[in-house]
Amino acid sequence: MDILTPLKQYFGHSGFRTGQEPLVETLLSGRDVLGVMPTGAGKSVCYQLPALLLPGLTVVVSPLISLMKDQVAALNQAGIPGAFINSSLTSAQRQEALRRAEKGAYKLIYVAPERLPADGFLEFAQHNGISLLAVDEAHCVSQWGQDFRPSYLAIAQFVEELPVRPTVGAFTATATAQVKEDIQRLLQLRDPLCVTTGFDRPNLYFAVVQTKKKDEWLADYLSRHAGQSGIIYCSTRKTVEQVCGSLLEKSISVTRYHAGLSDAERRQNQEDFVFDRAQLMVATNAFGMGIDKSNVSFVIHYNMPKNLESYYQEAGRAGRDGEKAECILLYTPGDVRTARFLLQNSQGNEDLCPADREAVFHQDLERLQKMVGYCTTTGCLRAYLLNYFGESVAGDCGSCGACTAEYVERDITIEAQKILSAVARVEKKYPYGLGIQAIVGLLQGSRAQRALQLGLHKLPTYGALHSLTRPQIQTYIGFLKEAGFLELEGDEYPVLRLTREAGRVLFQGQRVVFREKREKEKPAPRRTLETRLPAECASLLDVLKVLRLQLAREEDVPAYIVFSNAVLTEIAARRPRDMSEFLEIPGVGYVKAARYGSQFLDAVAAWESRK
Repeated sequence: MDILTPLKQYFGHSGFRTGQEPLVETLLSGRDVLGVMPTGAGKSVCYQLPALLLPGLTVVVSPLISLMKDQVAALNQAGIPGAFINSSLTSAQRQEALRRAEKGAYKLIYVAPERLPADGFLEFAQHNGISLLAVDEAHCVSQWGQDFRPSYLAIAQFVEELPVRPTVGAFTATATAQVKEDIQRLLQLRDPLCVTTGFDRPNLYFAVVQTKKKDEWLADYLSRHAGQSGIIYCSTRKTVEQVCGSLLEKSISVTRYHAGLSDAERRQNQEDFVFDRAQLMVATNAFGMGIDKSNVSFVIHYNMPKNLESYYQEAGRAGRDGEKAECILLYTPGDVRTARFLLQNSQGNEDLCPADREAVFHQDLERLQKMVGYCTTTGCLRAYLLNYFGESVAGDCGSCGACTAEYVERDITIEAQKILSAVARVEKKYPYGLGIQAIVGLLQGSRAQRALQLGLHKLPTYGALHSLTRPQIQTYIGFLKEAGFLELEGDEYPVLRLTREAGRVLFQGQRVVFREKREKEKPAPRRTLETRLPAECASLLDVLKVLRLQLAREEDVPAYIVFSNAVLTEIAARRPRDMSEFLEIPGVGYVKAARYGSQFLDAVAAWESRK
């Protein structure tokens, strides 16, 4: 079967990306698949292309209304008939969509998992040939995943009740080994082809900035990235309001998103961001998975997330069009307390038995510790992330905040001995142990009521590092923990313990050398495809963006659905003279060329004539 022609015709690509071709061919052969591919790697093509070529209908299970709307709009723009069924439609609209589907009007229907057994959808599915069931964000089926949704557990039952079992494809961007096993078991995949293409996103630059002056840092960063689209994630609604309000006072184009807003306001604010009416979105993680906006140049986490799965997924919303983008996490030790509080006060999954809820909670605490490790490591951030997801990678990547930073080496042997000695004294006096904050208070000579109640002021190491700040002491403790001299014991209330290796520093004279970042001048914004254009083509790119915006407004779709920034940049660089040259632009398919080609060719020709 020829699969390259429709790939070019509808999606504008002359070849497949890594992992796509075996997944497409396997689904077309009737065998189940599990695809784990990073955001921006082209997961949707893996089921949208088979949907075009298979007889009957493809049902795509998707968790978010916003994702469905964007995906269907993009399909329709590419000439692929699709529809969605979710709570944003009235009952009459849902019935009309099913009626049209029965008449063969669509090749794909996107549906929320809650809708599978409702509103007559099961009856519709039982009487209309379903060739393929694609499960997007498949990690939601696992109670061990970071976004568990009980409604996903009903998918297997839905498949069982169909007269003929369709081929099932499951797709996700983030899944540990345990979550992948859960996906296969709970979705009842049959002998699936499992493809994991790797989690690396080479176009993303990762960095952690340890600062208490987050607002000052943010204002400076945004001033150097004016005109770029970005997302700022905050851990609480209150922080969203605070950050958004502060940016509005500076006349910055920004909007907000969190669960405390009305449905109407959330919908309006999201559309303002997606349609580029607002350049920045300040949001909690309620601004969830599936935001299909391709021109996000940076994602900033104002607070540390609770786990690396959530962080990588949220950060991955940057650079979906393949251009270079930045993912920066602002960190203070107080973020750890906030994250722990949110974990302890979350409702959890009430469908689980108490023992399983307890197990999930302890796993969440372990994930939090891994997240803290990412924020405090002096090693390669990209390697840290990839190793967490099961890829054996050695640093240095050369393109993350840790690898590009300038470091100075400091001998902190004396400071390390004082810290380890303090932990040893605590272990002797308090067999149950003390946490990091108590140890820091002991070393700094805290006069806080709790420190005095514990009698820390009576220990010989009390105030041993009084000349250092709390963040400095915490940084050194984190370094000693990463070096294997200290470890945390316990989950809910972890206490600091010495390891066997600590004796080498305390008694055998081993030196401890700490790598410390040297402050540098503020870097200029990272170069993108746009800024690498020849200077004479920059004005043409501006012309093309104006035309794209005009076409998008006429059709009431986000600008990136007409063409991404990457496509416009290629048009400006190549300056096609006719339709055959226009079709050579990566990302330009026959359908979009027929719809928009003449307008863009005319714009290029007009620009050339004015040179």
